[in-house]
Amino acid sequence: MQPDKKYYCREKFAGLVIDQQVISRLTFDECEFISCSFNGSRIERCRFLDCKFNDCNLSSFIPLDSVFIGPQFRNCKIIGVDWTQAQKLEQPNFHECRLNYSSFKFLQLSGARIARSEVKEAYFVETNLAGCDCTYSDFEKSLFFKTDLSGADFRNARNYSIDVSSNIVNKTRFSLPEAISLLRSLNIILE
Repeated sequence: MQPDKKYYCREKFAGLVIDQQVISRLTFDECEFISCSFNGSRIERCRFLDCKFNDCNLSSFIPLDSVFIGPQFRNCKIIGVDWTQAQKLEQPNFHECRLNYSSFKFLQLSGARIARSEVKEAYFVETNLAGCDCTYSDFEKSLFFKTDLSGADFRNARNYSIDVSSNIVNKTRFSLPEAISLLRSLNIILE
């Protein structure tokens, strides 16, 4: 990146390392980041519009008041990120990513994609995941509470613990045998 440049359009960044730094007030429009690292960086008031992140490390980065519209993350490490600090996260596509220990509380993520990813100990509290593609993901110890999962697709997902009485599961798609875990919240006895 150039020191005085504030707007980047359709540029490709490969091998960029910006760990533990502050990036402020930059706009990236349809840019592609390949094997870049933003580990522990503070991203302040930046805009990422239809950007692609491939094989990147965004662990513990802070998206403070930043906007992410239509971002595509593929094979990225995005561990320990509090997405609630972003100004907007709209239509994200996480594919084959590691999203462990991340927070998606109160976010409107309807139609998002969190597929073939590792999403352990993440927080989905009062999150709108309606129509979300969550197929083949591992949600071990993730918390779903007052979350709208209407029409979401959890087929072939695993290790989720979803209380059907405290989440909206209208027309949510599940597959056996993992769907049997939904019975835990019903206080019934299976023999």
